[in-house]
Amino acid sequence: MSRGGGRGHVRVRTARGRTAQSTRWLERQLNDPYVRRAKAEGYRSRAAYKLTELDEKFGFLKGARRVVDLGVAPGGWTQVVRRVLPKAAVVGIDLLPVDPIEGATLLQMDFMDDAAPDKLIEALGGMPDLILSDMAANTVGHPQTDALRTMALVETAFDFALKTLAPGGDFVAKVFAGGADSALIAEMKRAFATVKHAKPPASRKGSVEWYVVAQGFKGRSEPASEPEQEQQ
Repeated sequence: MSRGGGRGHVRVRTARGRTAQSTRWLERQLNDPYVRRAKAEGYRSRAAYKLTELDEKFGFLKGARRVVDLGVAPGGWTQVVRRVLPKAAVVGIDLLPVDPIEGATLLQMDFMDDAAPDKLIEALGGMPDLILSDMAANTVGHPQTDALRTMALVETAFDFALKTLAPGGDFVAKVFAGGADSALIAEMKRAFATVKHAKPPASRKGSVEWYVVAQGFKGRSEPASEPEQEQQ
């Protein structure tokens, strides 16, 4: 490992058993200011700053009392929520195991499991007023397929928000380049007061990720009741 470039840039030499791709990844990590900052400030990942920057722009954390974190691993977003909202109830879910976070309930299970929504609400103790989703499908290397797989997660998260979110609540979810599907955005605009896309500075320039921020949930519309039949 060596330093070059005149500004403390760390250059990683190729090593036996390490591919060129893994060498580039390691070099990028070592030279990423967000990675260094996360380590210094006790966050588990640089993703913590994506949430922080989104909140600085949209202010969705303010006043939240019950928060759901979908795709919580490794826990950076929940760490931010706990620091900003120490009195809020926070429940996270992920397929991967996540080390405990003080004050948060963490469920290791598939969010796509039919039982997941009820377990989340039960652990939360009521309707959430903020739902965060940093979920992304495992990539297969085919951009269109990867985008479709992640969009399916976004749609499932949005459906969960429609069924459980408290009136006035907010929904924040990761999408891919180009933003969410236009039909999905149309649905969001019917359900929320404002819907916007954003790419926080902490998202790497070469990354295709964006975030959709939907605020001011209008509430669930009550199903129309059938007219009562007249007694004969």
